[in-house]
Amino acid sequence: VQLVESGGGLVQPGGSLRVSCAVSGSMFSPTAMGWYRQAPGKQREMVARIGSGTTDYADSVKGRFTISRDNAKNTVYLQMNNLKPEDTAVYYCWSRIAMLPYWGQGTQVTVSS
Repeated sequence: VQLVESGGGLVQPGGSLRVSCAVSGSMFSPTAMGWYRQAPGKQREMVARIGSGTTDYADSVKGRFTISRDNAKNTVYLQMNNLKPEDTAVYYCWSRIAMLPYWGQGTQVTVSS
């Protein structure tokens, strides 16, 4: 199973960015997908997750980030608006397939002026 992220980069505070993650290599469809992030010196934390009709967000991103998925493409998206310097981290795609967790390699998001 492969999770391939794209869309990270450098953005100014207040800006927007969208990251994507495509899942391939499994005969099963993901039952849940999401995004976690890890800043330097900090533990990995959940950012947003999406299941069958449900979404869950970290308090720190509510109202600014939106998670969505395209089931036909096994792809999950994270639209990030009004980005803040504290959003700087490596963002990891996560997926649950047949009750097992899978992770992407991560994509760097840097919010700086």
